Amino acid sequence: MTLQEYDYARESPSKLAASCLLLALTMKNCGGWTPTLEYYSGYQSQDLHPLVKRLNFLLTYQPRDKLKAVRTKYSHRVFFEVAKITPMDMLKLEEILKSC
Repeated sequence: MTLQEYDYARESPSKLAASCLLLALTMKNCGGWTPTLEYYSGYQSQDLHPLVKRLNFLLTYQPRDKLKAVRTKYSHRVFFEVAKITPMDMLKLEEILKSC
């Protein structure tokens, strides 16, 4: 979805990917940012928090009427219907990120 948003063009691809992974781990309650993830990504959890919040905001307040191709594609069973996952509540996400 960030491919459709100009604001994310200035982010490094590795940081964007790491932030997406952290948000996904948080949304699915699969644990936090481990030392292994920190080592191989080169990012500490705190470095990713602002971008994770922006990504969750993008999921929460996205325009529903335009650019539906990505949402439609990832709503399919082949992609585990990840586009149908409910975004996290911003306050809950903030609490979880503070504990990381």
